[in-house]
Amino acid sequence: MKKVIIKNLKRDWNNFPIAFEFEKGSFVLKYEGKELWGQSYESKEKNYIVFIPGKIEKGKEIELEIEKKDDLPEIIKVKDDGKGKVDVFINETLFTTYNYSEINARPFLNPVIGPSGKSIVRKSASPENLEKFDHIHHRGIWVAHGDVNGTDNWSEMKGHGKTIHKKFLKLISGPVFGEIHALSDWVDNKGKKILEEERIIRIYNLPPEHRIIDHFTTLRATEGEVIFKDTKESGLLSIRVNPEMEGRNSGLITNSFGGVGEDECWGKRAVWVDYSGKIEGIKCGISVFDWPYNLRYPTYWHVRNYGLFSANFFGLSDFYNDKSISGTYILPYGKELKLFYRIYIHSGNCEEANISEKYLNFIYPPVTELK
Repeated sequence: MKKVIIKNLKRDWNNFPIAFEFEKGSFVLKYEGKELWGQSYESKEKNYIVFIPGKIEKGKEIELEIEKKDDLPEIIKVKDDGKGKVDVFINETLFTTYNYSEINARPFLNPVIGPSGKSIVRKSASPENLEKFDHIHHRGIWVAHGDVNGTDNWSEMKGHGKTIHKKFLKLISGPVFGEIHALSDWVDNKGKKILEEERIIRIYNLPPEHRIIDHFTTLRATEGEVIFKDTKESGLLSIRVNPEMEGRNSGLITNSFGGVGEDECWGKRAVWVDYSGKIEGIKCGISVFDWPYNLRYPTYWHVRNYGLFSANFFGLSDFYNDKSISGTYILPYGKELKLFYRIYIHSGNCEEANISEKYLNFIYPPVTELK
């Protein structure tokens, strides 16, 4: 029987997923009388098993027996209604919905249920904007850019571009994670294709106080060179938080360098930013973690007191208030831009959730060794 050894050497491990290279299938991992579920996924032509070991103290080493098991329960269920919505349930309770209908300017996640049982993002505006929302294009969690080959694929103003869902490459339900794997086209206001987008949204089996979404985006220059112009109206990972969490209400913006509030976080670089506040009296928050291999790491943040929260490495002229500095990025024909962000939804504020250590868990997982 094969075993995997987990060596957690430098800091406490806080119930995050751990992956190691292994064969395809579903498994149970056993140690100290416990059974943990393992689920496989492919990446870069290799196969990995991911599992969630709970908390592991600093300096501790654990050894787990690996046993193949084909009848593990689907704790996370991913269901497509065929009409433009994919619902994701954790333990039979709705966590989020991927809205991909062409009635929308671009796909987005909404709602996204947090520790309070309420959505941690703002409700999406109706087509007529009966709610009289500002910035109606801020629809939850989405991907967009304000000037791509001259097309505005950020707003929903007259002449805007769109991201058109083409198909799902995979919809995965499972014991450890669920996954939405979608292919879309970015088009101009006449429907002409600009680029191809592949998006993977992986959601883990964790309790409501401690949700994780891994968000992968690949943009491919399939039609020709793609120019992403310098503009603050962008976020290749964007969030609009629940109104009760906004900085102008109970909310607090914090970044990895200790910046607090919009004035110290907007337009600044940081490896993570956290937005926390109260929803119906319950303290909770949402962080975005930047992956070290992303373009222009650490990224800049377009994060506002009115609730916008986006990773934006394009808007440098605005962020520095200097038009001689440009964040324009050119993606050559045939090439691709890959981005990975972890979205961490938590109870408590930034300090109480220990976001600094959670980020280190993200980029420095324990050492794994097969035996």
